[in-house]
Amino acid sequence: MAKVRSQFVCQSCGSAFPQWLGQCPSCKQWNTLVEEVRDRVEEKRGTPASVKARNPKPVAIGDIPAQDGPRIPLSDGELARVLGGGLVPGSITLIGGEPGIGKSTLLLQTALRNPHLRTLYVSGEESEHQVKMRAERLQQETGAAVGEGCYVLTETNTQNIFKHIEALEPGLVVIDSVQTLHTATLDASPGSVGQVRECTAEIMRFAKATNVPFVLIGHITKDGFIAGPKVLEHMVDCVLQFEGDRDHAYRLLRPLKNRFGSTNELGIYEMHGTGLAAVEDPSQVLLGARRERPSGVAVSATLEGQRPLLIEVQALVSSAVYGTPQRSATGFDLRRLNMLLAVLEKRCGFRLGQKDVFLNLAGGFRVEEPAIDLAVVCAVLSSNADIAIPMDTAFCGEVGLTGEIRPVTRTEQRIAEAQKLGFARVFVPKGTKGIGPVKGIELVQVAQVNEVLSHLFG
Repeated sequence: MAKVRSQFVCQSCGSAFPQWLGQCPSCKQWNTLVEEVRDRVEEKRGTPASVKARNPKPVAIGDIPAQDGPRIPLSDGELARVLGGGLVPGSITLIGGEPGIGKSTLLLQTALRNPHLRTLYVSGEESEHQVKMRAERLQQETGAAVGEGCYVLTETNTQNIFKHIEALEPGLVVIDSVQTLHTATLDASPGSVGQVRECTAEIMRFAKATNVPFVLIGHITKDGFIAGPKVLEHMVDCVLQFEGDRDHAYRLLRPLKNRFGSTNELGIYEMHGTGLAAVEDPSQVLLGARRERPSGVAVSATLEGQRPLLIEVQALVSSAVYGTPQRSATGFDLRRLNMLLAVLEKRCGFRLGQKDVFLNLAGGFRVEEPAIDLAVVCAVLSSNADIAIPMDTAFCGEVGLTGEIRPVTRTEQRIAEAQKLGFARVFVPKGTKGIGPVKGIELVQVAQVNEVLSHLFG
């Protein structure tokens, strides 16, 4: 009788050891090693016939034919934008996000609203009736019949899933979620590192052999990383992060990895009772319809991927009542805020060391681009002096440690977005190349923070 092999796998980093240890030597986490039994029997793998028939041989790179099939088009323009233009046949896409953020809703409405694409929705967390109830709610807005081109399968065994795929021959397979799958190769509970890794490896081999695209939903840990651990992200072709604030209706679909396109794109959705609606003009939504602007508010022309956005930056500066000044930032890096406050105190002479400073980006967005620095500085000084910035003024520029304003990329697109929304004046860094006079908008080129203050506050 063949000897049964077992190993102890860390549930935090995925490292394997021949014996149990209290602390993982790789990630230094305690009590994370779990025993997993690996059976030698090769027949348990149940490799599909389509994968067995494939016999790869070395081929000269010049003899490899070009990809015949183009990308698979999708009716969801935001998802197609993030993927680089559509789904690539044979690719594996992983979508992660917090519980309840809308991952299942996004993929189910994608399956329902693409009747030209036969989709198999594999659910390991919900029953068929639960999926049907959610599908009826999502189709209320369109009024279309539920079930055209979408098939539901409640199965968690990978070998059985492959058999159904071979019989149905779908154009897209959605698995909700990868943590619920299990394979007979490993004697471990679903959701463990070994099961997730082995199931994803089987899906990868099947997808490359049959040219069927897969979209996997992945859970995340309390630290915000996709559970798996990181090895799962290295195995797939695309990794998408679905994020947002539960207090706001907006959701962001951000690519972290894309082998077939750019990672500088961004999809923006708004959550409704009938599903996720794509936001075509996010700048108009973020700025709102405010008639007057109080002190401490500035508008920044920033970029999210290839899309220009105008975001409202709100700041509040008040005297420190409890002795120790507080610093708080929502949607902005707190360390960078402290750096900008130090620049204002050292280079411009503003005494903000004994004052509380609170910063917020409207709409629940998080921006890491340095071009928002100038708007942050102006919002802080506007709140400190209690002088409102004119509503028709926008800012873009990076602030350096010496107080200089450094040029940013694609300034002309930022100016065009501000012009479209009716702004009359934009502060841009001095020496920006590729910009000229723009009809109907004043371009104020500044080189130092002091110059901006003299223009705004005299």
